[in-house]
Amino acid sequence: MKFKRQNTTEEGVNLTPLIDVVFLLLIFFMVSTTFTKESHLTIDLPQAKGEFREEKEPKQLEVLINAKGEFSLNNQVLINNSLRTVKAAISKESGGDNSLPLIITADAHTPHEAVVRAMDAAGQLGFVHLSITTRFSTKYDR
Repeated sequence: MKFKRQNTTEEGVNLTPLIDVVFLLLIFFMVSTTFTKESHLTIDLPQAKGEFREEKEPKQLEVLINAKGEFSLNNQVLINNSLRTVKAAISKESGGDNSLPLIITADAHTPHEAVVRAMDAAGQLGFVHLSITTRFSTKYDR
């Protein structure tokens, strides 16, 4: 009597899915990690003798607009809020130098029209370095 031989398969744990998961985790952590380059150098700066000289701040123009839409330029209140007056004041204060930085600071409740008027005046005079200041607020400032 001949008995059929049974195929014996090796019983074991298939490691292929485990390796796949490990590689996916490795790739995830490699992609999501931010690398910072830190250098720890100690520098001994040389001493110099001399007189302290105060540096002059570079001239800049600052247009302030309050909640009512009233303008002031470099802490001088303008007589009215018309575009012509704003342009004249900026032109006089800058001396025709439109390469000066112009900063517009407006109250949170300022009418949008007033801010646009200041930007329009600066644009018509050829100012290209224009900044609008804001105040960063958090949820606790309310």
